[in-house]
Amino acid sequence: MSETVTLTASDGHQFSAYRAGDGLGLVVVQEIFGVNSHIRNVVDRFAEAGFAAIAPALFDRIGAGHELGYSSDDVAAGRELRGQVTNADALKDITAVGNFLAGEDRKVGIVGYCWGGSLAWHTATQLTGFDAAVGYYGGEIPKSADAKPTIPTMLHFGEKDTGIPMKGVRDLEAAHPAIPIHIYDAGHGFSCDERASFDAPSHKAALDRTLAFFCQHLA
Repeated sequence: MSETVTLTASDGHQFSAYRAGDGLGLVVVQEIFGVNSHIRNVVDRFAEAGFAAIAPALFDRIGAGHELGYSSDDVAAGRELRGQVTNADALKDITAVGNFLAGEDRKVGIVGYCWGGSLAWHTATQLTGFDAAVGYYGGEIPKSADAKPTIPTMLHFGEKDTGIPMKGVRDLEAAHPAIPIHIYDAGHGFSCDERASFDAPSHKAALDRTLAFFCQHLA
């Protein structure tokens, strides 16, 4: 069963969040396209896998109801929206969701995609109150390779991702040999089944690893 809840960040900002499931706590962080049909489906699938999953609407800091698809116009609009929300404010919203789940006596993980993948990394390196993090193709991650996660962290990248140079990913591997960093024969957004870049084998492999990782660290 799913529902939309309203949560409050530390600065008083109220935002909506899509919730489903009852199990291991998991914050699901959006791409630059809002909490759209794809992200809601991701939440629902994690719920079916045994998680209490919640996706905060990070664009609510601009205004309610920002949902985009995956056309070139949507990409441009998403980049413009993302530019209006600072990482610092997004992390406040993520913290509020984490606190909400922890208040239900759960360990809490975070998984994010695209911008959300970067925010999962920033959560692992900057925030407290989380127990595990997984980031998918976060472009900011190689650029902040000097940061050190304080919780178990797993990362997924596509070798054919034209927006995230492989040199940066390889340098990240060298800087963090203890972090499982998986590279797939795919491009950016390979785990989104509403994108042309969706790659089913890579998606399945990454999801299987992600589920096993969270079950290990959140159970």
